[in-house]
Amino acid sequence: MRYRTRVTAPAALIGTAAALTVAPSAHATGGRSGTPGPETLGDPVYPALGNDGYRVSAYHLDLAYDATTRLVDATATLRIRTTQSLTRFSLDALGLDIRAVRVGGRVATFEQAGEKLRITPAATLPAKARVTVCVEYGADPRRSLPHTGWVPTPDGFAVACQPDSAHTVFPCNDHPLDKADFTFRLTVPTGLRGVASGQLVRTETLDGDRTAYTYRSRSPIATEIVQITVGDYVIKDRQGPHGLPLRDVVPTARAAALEPALALTPALVEWVERRLGAYPFETYGLLPCNSDLAEPFGFTGLETQTLTIYRPKYLLQEESKIGSHMMHELVHSYFGNSVSPATWSDLWLNEGHADFYGLLYRYERGWPDSLGMTTMEARMKDTYAKGDQWRATSGPVAAPNAVNLFDSQRYLGGVLVLYALRQAVGEDAFHAIERAFLARYRDASASTEDYIAVACEVSGQDLSGFLREWLYSTKTPRMPGHPDWTVNPVTAPSASPNRRRNGHHHDNSATL
Repeated sequence: MRYRTRVTAPAALIGTAAALTVAPSAHATGGRSGTPGPETLGDPVYPALGNDGYRVSAYHLDLAYDATTRLVDATATLRIRTTQSLTRFSLDALGLDIRAVRVGGRVATFEQAGEKLRITPAATLPAKARVTVCVEYGADPRRSLPHTGWVPTPDGFAVACQPDSAHTVFPCNDHPLDKADFTFRLTVPTGLRGVASGQLVRTETLDGDRTAYTYRSRSPIATEIVQITVGDYVIKDRQGPHGLPLRDVVPTARAAALEPALALTPALVEWVERRLGAYPFETYGLLPCNSDLAEPFGFTGLETQTLTIYRPKYLLQEESKIGSHMMHELVHSYFGNSVSPATWSDLWLNEGHADFYGLLYRYERGWPDSLGMTTMEARMKDTYAKGDQWRATSGPVAAPNAVNLFDSQRYLGGVLVLYALRQAVGEDAFHAIERAFLARYRDASASTEDYIAVACEVSGQDLSGFLREWLYSTKTPRMPGHPDWTVNPVTAPSASPNRRRNGHHHDNSATL
């Protein structure tokens, strides 16, 4: 099943939870003529993820952190629009202590069942109603869960929710199909800093030596790439191309040591803008989260929107060791963040593109890759030879499952597809396809079929059969322009190739 959503304009700033009100047309009916909303969006990789019967237009997350107990008290206020008449609907939620739920200002009954929060409003919600849902809850970032988006640190926490763990941080419709506007209000003890995706719009000094920071995102965000962090941070501002404000959120004690890596960002943005167009958001920067632990951090970097999170120790290396990975994460601002995957089977669009441009950047700079190669052609020839083996052990590029989703087939396998397309249509047409796809689906979600359609339209060629063979075949197609390239025979089944994440987090250093 294919889903697609278009966002034509961001909703207005949600200053407070009270600003979200039920539209006059959204008053619930007194009867129970509707039906419960489906507890799935039909994702082929994560069929239990997400919920139907409504769409979320905006979230306001109000989190208060207690440095003594290290617990979070929170209220999540959602503005939703029903797509059918609902006697009950659900949000994704796991490991959250739900205290109260209100729908349209009225107390609603609720139950937690598995990873769902089932909500029964006082009366049936009619179709096409605009309704405010308010959930009060508590959370422990250190709580042991089957999977979690929390990254506890000695002085607070950060979040890394991809692909399926945002609902361990806040109740939500946890699927990239349902992108929404976000505001965040983070209340922290004086001496700590609260930061989130987007830009700072308000700072409040409160009684009891506390400070509240409010952030707003100008563009919609998929739940899996939200960033919320609290810690002993210093904010380092600098300017990018065309006056783009860059802000890094850096552990105070390590700010000087991390500066050489942080100073690379303006040139990285300039490089990617020459290829993919203007950076799509209001700000960019890095968050070297105050944790070097492999667990629970579990990754090198993750493309949380407008503020890429990193393990600090990784960024202390020389430029040739980190530059291509920094480019990889920056490219996700375009592929993955601005244009999100319609389903998780479309992950190759994110990771294939990020690796593609990350490798191009590496080879332009003359840095050998992890295999000692210094040209894109050499790396693609090596990857091509592994094609049938990867398809046997990890499935076709665009047909993953929950076990092999983050294997290298989605990364380098995706790069190989893009390389083949560029070989087939030429450099100019390829770059035109890339820009047209990004422009058409900006602030929205797009599928593999959407990308194929754009490629056909822009190139003026019917590339559907060519691309579907590369993306879905169990055998590696012939590479255009390289009739001499050969594929290694498939050996006995083995472990999936180069699993790129620990559970559900980014770690690209092996490839780039």
